[in-house]
Amino acid sequence: MPKTGMEPVRRAALIRATIEEIGVAGTLDVTVGRIAKRAGVSSALAHHYFGGKEDLFLAAMRNVLATYGAGVRIALRDAGPDPVARLQAILNASFSPENFSHETISAWLNFYVLAQTVPEAKRLLVIYQRRLHSNLVDCLRPRAGHRATAIAASAGALIDGVYLRHALSDVIPNPAASVNMVFVLIQSELEGDLQ
Repeated sequence: MPKTGMEPVRRAALIRATIEEIGVAGTLDVTVGRIAKRAGVSSALAHHYFGGKEDLFLAAMRNVLATYGAGVRIALRDAGPDPVARLQAILNASFSPENFSHETISAWLNFYVLAQTVPEAKRLLVIYQRRLHSNLVDCLRPRAGHRATAIAASAGALIDGVYLRHALSDVIPNPAASVNMVFVLIQSELEGDLQ
């Protein structure tokens, strides 16, 4: 008979194992058996908790998005009302060690692939993109005015592009350089408004 309260622990272990297996494989072509073994549970239990592999991948992405969202909320709270500090907070959270690890980057790349064919993955991706865009626009509007939307779109695309580039290379992710790259793009767009 299983111990009471073990289900949340096992679910969390399976989600972590899913992200790790995707990171190792670099693809969604991993088996529930491999994920379960890494999590220290049976594949039957993994199927019991999540149904199928796709549901497990979606649960892993919800976890990645929840971690990212929590990091952004904490960073914004700590940044206070200054728009530049808030922008820096969003960028730092986007490239924080929790969000910019090799495994998480691989999960993101595969999440984009999954979103092409799985409606729930696409819905999650759209939510992420809208929240990122909204947060960036809010920070940029005081200086960029009506151009905040376009600058936020460019910055969001660059953030996603940095993730994709790292997923496709053997280079160890450099969070500070990645933050700086996006910040420099935004600054150059803002300075262009002032000329």
